[in-house]
Amino acid sequence: MQKMKNLGSIGSSGRFSTEEGEDEDISKLAISTFQAKEEEIEKRKMEVKERVELQLGRAEEETRRLAHIWEELEVMEDPMKKEVAMIRKKIDLANKDLKQLGQNYQKKEKEYKEILEAFNEKNKEKTNLVVTLTELLTESEKMRLKKLEELCKTIESVSLKQ
Repeated sequence: MQKMKNLGSIGSSGRFSTEEGEDEDISKLAISTFQAKEEEIEKRKMEVKERVELQLGRAEEETRRLAHIWEELEVMEDPMKKEVAMIRKKIDLANKDLKQLGQNYQKKEKEYKEILEAFNEKNKEKTNLVVTLTELLTESEKMRLKKLEELCKTIESVSLKQ
């Protein structure tokens, strides 16, 4: 509020009063404080940048060391590496073939079960039809025998009358 009062006091000539010098000092102090903070930020930024560069240098050195170790490991190859690789490929191929054969087996087994079920159903149907046929034939035979007996009786009765 004091500043507002200071800013509000304008002399008759249109200029600020003597408090204007104090405001300039405050502004200069604020600017110098801001510049000091900017310099501190820049200084810290440079320190962080140096630390990052140092870390990157260490990482590159470690990468070189690891690459060297890797090369040494590759030099120590197993003398049987080719044979082992060939056997592994054969195992992989056998696994692939087994997988395909297993799938084919499951498919065929499923088909077999479906066909067996259909066969059993037809066989059951046939058995039922044979039983029905046998019953019909038995019934027919009984009826024919009965008819024959009736005819025989009719013939006997006609023969007796004569």
